[in-house]
Amino acid sequence: MPNMSNKKNEMPTQDPKARSRNFSEVAQGYTQEQAMDEAKRCLHCKNKPCMGGCPVQIDIPAFIREIAEGQFERAYEILSESSSLPAVCGRVCPQESQCEQRCVRGRKGEPVAIGRLERFAADWHNANSSAKPKKPLPNGHKVAVIGAGPSGLTCAGDLAKMGYDVTVFEALHLAGGVLSYGIPEFRLPKAIVQKEIQTLVDLGVKVETDMVIGKILSVDELMKEYGFEAVFIGSGAGLPRFMGIPGENLKGVYSANEFLTRVNLMKAYKEGAATPVLKAKKVAVAGGGNVAMDAARCAKRLGAEEVSIVYRRSAKELPARAEEVEHAREEGIVFRFLTNPVEVLPDENGFVGGMKCVEMVLGEPDESGRRRPVVKEGSEFRMDVDCVIIAIGTSPNPLIKSTTQGLETQKWGGIVADEETGSTSLPGVYAGGDAVTGAATVILAMGAGKKAAKAIHEYLAGKAESKAADSLSHIPC
Repeated sequence: MPNMSNKKNEMPTQDPKARSRNFSEVAQGYTQEQAMDEAKRCLHCKNKPCMGGCPVQIDIPAFIREIAEGQFERAYEILSESSSLPAVCGRVCPQESQCEQRCVRGRKGEPVAIGRLERFAADWHNANSSAKPKKPLPNGHKVAVIGAGPSGLTCAGDLAKMGYDVTVFEALHLAGGVLSYGIPEFRLPKAIVQKEIQTLVDLGVKVETDMVIGKILSVDELMKEYGFEAVFIGSGAGLPRFMGIPGENLKGVYSANEFLTRVNLMKAYKEGAATPVLKAKKVAVAGGGNVAMDAARCAKRLGAEEVSIVYRRSAKELPARAEEVEHAREEGIVFRFLTNPVEVLPDENGFVGGMKCVEMVLGEPDESGRRRPVVKEGSEFRMDVDCVIIAIGTSPNPLIKSTTQGLETQKWGGIVADEETGSTSLPGVYAGGDAVTGAATVILAMGAGKKAAKAIHEYLAGKAESKAADSLSHIPC
């Protein structure tokens, strides 16, 4: 029987008071009964509007149908045909603005919980199946992927499924990119990330860590000396941006990148961590995106008595996912809207002693379409804080562009690449994800990696055909 309820099945979660002091996953996942019940809410529309909102083109109605019928492994198989990271996407993809936004059930109620069902199917497979993916027959072509984040892993996985010999070069000591160093354990357990990467390794993908491309090897060397016929650059956007206000160089001021990397990748939340972070009492996080929420919620779990999100626009303009904002509020994070830091104040020892802020009012819309914040005259005030985290965005690391002659880039550092193919100004070199767009979502990065894999395949297949035709033309009659 179909489920015609206008409400999603609720996601079980940890109690807010308990979880605000631990790093265990907040969302607990559906039971089999909840998943099957939620799956029965799907109407199986003929035109599949939900798929139009999925950057990696998962056959959403098909995998949901299998869940409704209790065929969980088959649901996972359908997911993995299109997505290399289903357990990741089920947790961090902004479904509410992608597939679920187009769900017909959302017109008169809540959409089908597509993301929660994707997570369920992937988690069920990981818990119940030991089967390894079947390696395809090798096609004799080598491709290098720079960066083991969402775009790079997706590109590598899709190419490996087509028989390519793929090597992923990762600058850090652990693969995963932002999935490993950026998104906290309580939102995305790292064991799940590594499990999905292992699936790619089982498929034949080779992962080389501690390989800083642009320093150890260049893109030119990969192609000319190591025999890679194409290169995909998915190196992300790990260069932090600062506000340019006085006092940002004080001890106790962190970029969100550094703070989250220390906490997530270097396990700073554990006793005796080699790269600890300041155990602050009052923390201010400047920014309003998902990264700001992550940083604030990590600071709370590290023992801070008060954590504030300081955002220069109103709640309506917050770019963070509604679910992350809700979880932050439940955990006691304070939101200071229409507030902008103008100076970080020192104490007598050169540490953060406070923060000077001004109140804002919203004026006319700017180029982003949002109303531009304007300083309210005479509104300056001081916040009592001992740690400040800057979470206002990132840009691509300039290392690859500075060592790759002929690679066209934007003024702000992003690589210029075709939106549909990922092709760059250099033949055989492709790029996608945050290295092209600047900081964006995991699923958009995956979509870019998927498009690039298809384009690389077509490029190399075309080269092979051209070479074969050229060889035939030289055969004497």
